[in-house]
Amino acid sequence: MLRNMPSAAIPGFRAVIPAGGAGTRLWPVSRAASPKFLHDLTGSGRSLLQATADRLVPLAGEDGILVVTGARHVDAVRAQLPGVGAQDVLAEPSPRDSMAAIGLAAAVLAERHGDVVLGSFAADQVITGRAEFERAVREAVEAARAGYVTTVGIAASRPSVAFGYVQGGEPLEVAGAPSAVHVRGFTEKPDATTARSYLASGDYRWNAGIFVVSAGVLLDHLAEQRPALHEGLRRIAAAWDTADRDAVLAQVWPGLEKIAIDHAVAEPVAATGGVAMVPGSFGWDDVGDFNSLAALLPAEDDAGSKVLGESADVVRVQSAGSVVVPASGRTVTLLGIDDVVVVDTPDAVLVTTRARAQQVRRIVDAVRDHGREDLL
Repeated sequence: MLRNMPSAAIPGFRAVIPAGGAGTRLWPVSRAASPKFLHDLTGSGRSLLQATADRLVPLAGEDGILVVTGARHVDAVRAQLPGVGAQDVLAEPSPRDSMAAIGLAAAVLAERHGDVVLGSFAADQVITGRAEFERAVREAVEAARAGYVTTVGIAASRPSVAFGYVQGGEPLEVAGAPSAVHVRGFTEKPDATTARSYLASGDYRWNAGIFVVSAGVLLDHLAEQRPALHEGLRRIAAAWDTADRDAVLAQVWPGLEKIAIDHAVAEPVAATGGVAMVPGSFGWDDVGDFNSLAALLPAEDDAGSKVLGESADVVRVQSAGSVVVPASGRTVTLLGIDDVVVVDTPDAVLVTTRARAQQVRRIVDAVRDHGREDLL
């Protein structure tokens, strides 16, 4: 069963969890066959996927959650989320980016339930401050009911170049969403100078990739912006709960445009005034690399070292600020080196610095070029 807190579910609301991506910057823990959302990366005892579902149950109810994931991950998702019905785990034959995943969910929900409001919440984020999270989502639902594509903007704590930004504008003035504002635009991962100016202005927030919108509004925007993608998704959704599903998927899915929802809908619709933002003050992290993972783990010692796994499997001498993942059963020892990342798994070992944690995907590319697809 999913873990939840007593709270009144929002009538007519469905929570969609896109569970995709390989999390290459967290290799070799995260791999194509076992991506980061299936792992407990915080030591909480719950995977990122399970924690995402846990915080959505009070808002959507246990029967109001729908997961979109790759076909190879369906069994693992169902095992981790036994409270989510098999019919509510939608399997993508291949990755087509977030617009196809969220658009498929919207189209299937529209076929099953009519024009419900859906919220899209990535499976691989860490969020703290549940009361504030629920407040923000409830406001976003009200803005969505007023016809807006609504996102949640996270208060930026530093001028990060790893995140996208959303610029807020004038108050939305929608009942039930007192903090919502119009969105002026989105920026994808700015340079350091621009990020500092954004932070100083106070007008910009991190784009968490959370979108709340009615199924009808989203599909109408998609029909206008990407008509071929819209037509394909509606064809698939019409066949989803029939015996024709597999045949239609095989015919239509491979030809769908591969594009993010940000580029397909959010950015062009924001330019015409159709996007709103609810400011969120809850803790948020997309656990993008081992350096960001370090911020989520308790310090093992006064030197600021962090361990994901058994602390007894790590021995440090004159080593500070390390991030160690002992996942092979061997003892990992560090002598005289600071601020390093060591990930030890049964078939691969990663050694790098925290400063280069964002570049781990380059190692993944190099391993592939080396002919070791079995390690990916």
